[in-house]
Amino acid sequence: MRDAEQAGEFAHLPGADKPLPSGADTTYDELWWIKQKMAREGISVLPPTLALRKEAEDALAAAYSASSERIARRFITEVNVKIREMMFKPPPGPPLGMKPYDVEEVAREWREWRAVDGRG
Repeated sequence: MRDAEQAGEFAHLPGADKPLPSGADTTYDELWWIKQKMAREGISVLPPTLALRKEAEDALAAAYSASSERIARRFITEVNVKIREMMFKPPPGPPLGMKPYDVEEVAREWREWRAVDGRG
């Protein structure tokens, strides 16, 4: 390594001759580099229950904007399976705090919204 440094192999690396980012405003975190990489790449990690809540909200939105009632029902049915699994085998972390969607109610609302939109 010393020979490589003397030969100048490290001279043109990104960030060469620049100070390390200041971390004076925070306490030391041994996972700092993982958190920075996740932030750069737009990745977030949520506890399983919170991730499922988000997935359920997205599924409901997708159901309401689905092109057919059959597809709307499929979105809700698929997320309901996951909700039921988590209700009966809760992972560690915050509680799920939700129950499966009523597929018939979502389908009825889908039909009503389509009728109002004039697409029905």
